[in-house]
Amino acid sequence: MSAVLRKGLPAIASVKAGNANAAVAKWLLGCAGVVGGIVHVGGVTRLTKSGLSMTDWKPLGSLPPITPDEWNTEFERYKQFPEFEQRKSMTMEEFQFIYYWEWGHRMLGRFVGVCFAAPFAYFAVRRKIPQGYYPRMFTLLTMGGTQGLVGWWMVKSGLGEDRRGDRNEIRVSPYRLASHLSMAFATYSLLFWTGLDLLHPASRLKAVASDLMTNHAKYLKNARMLRTGSIGVTVLTALTAASGAFVAGNDAGRAFNTFPLMDDQWMPLGEMVDETLRPMYRNLFENTATVQWNHRVLAMSTAASIFGLAGVGVLNPSFRRVLTPQATKALVAMGVTAAGQVTLGISTLLMYVPVPLAAAHQLGSLVLLSTGLYAVHSFRYVSPVVLRSLGANTAKAAAAVGNGRAGVAVAAKALR
Repeated sequence: MSAVLRKGLPAIASVKAGNANAAVAKWLLGCAGVVGGIVHVGGVTRLTKSGLSMTDWKPLGSLPPITPDEWNTEFERYKQFPEFEQRKSMTMEEFQFIYYWEWGHRMLGRFVGVCFAAPFAYFAVRRKIPQGYYPRMFTLLTMGGTQGLVGWWMVKSGLGEDRRGDRNEIRVSPYRLASHLSMAFATYSLLFWTGLDLLHPASRLKAVASDLMTNHAKYLKNARMLRTGSIGVTVLTALTAASGAFVAGNDAGRAFNTFPLMDDQWMPLGEMVDETLRPMYRNLFENTATVQWNHRVLAMSTAASIFGLAGVGVLNPSFRRVLTPQATKALVAMGVTAAGQVTLGISTLLMYVPVPLAAAHQLGSLVLLSTGLYAVHSFRYVSPVVLRSLGANTAKAAAAVGNGRAGVAVAAKALR
């Protein structure tokens, strides 16, 4: 392995080290971290059944009740909504507990808005935003603002008068919950990806790709296969996380608390179709057995795919030799995180969804998605855009260092 490939794509973490975009990158990655914290707090808010405790929405937020009279007023307002009919034994202390979780979740959302908007304005005035990144920044700003509206749209689904008299526990719409969580994951992903973009200079990509095509042309296909596999497992991870939102929205984790079988069956067909749900496709999203089975299958498929990808990339010499240190670390991180996430998921199911485990499992899905994004990002040196940008010059370089016509032919074929 050549020195360039061994060095790979080091993250240049300071302006002094030569990366003028380091400050902007750190800001974006910091915002991504705050969004991750909000996702975690949101998970705890849902698990503690706190999400419907605040029955109004103020775009700019407000202080929580402070005096006893203010708390009594807020509690009386809560009592007017359908959920209280199922929780009439609730004390003031219990109400304060759930209220603070929901209030904290909402205020964290506003906090990340400030964390993004204020530095964005500063960097824009100082002309520190790199050329071509403004559309992405405005997209992030729009997504952040929209997320608050989606959150309130979700909460409203549990406050309507049509929910009064429900025999089942009143919860928000699983469709709206999945939308809210998916948008949070999408915002996090774009923040994380953009931060990584700015930490790794694009010029370095061409250097690594050129070295790979010059000195390891016949293995170039292997690197591209690993990149494609990384994209595939990252998409699977995102789909699994979205299916988990439907598990949460239907409280499906509290049923079929055995593994790997469900009610002593691999596929409980008798429970997976409810004829009263019309149209029938609603069973995919609202039937407890179907929702949980879907999540199990997606989760195990994702884990198996990640283990296979990481195993081939790290253990097979012909694949390992075309990996940069960053790509190797990404594959190992994906494998380790997937093992931990599967363990958390099974434990959460078998132990009947304890709050700490369930919250850790939701956060684990975001960590696993992060490793996937990092893996895809680490393989940018074999992306079609980078390889095509090298063109005939790379093929000439391959011939110049003695790889001969065979090396040139392999490199040229890889560009097609």
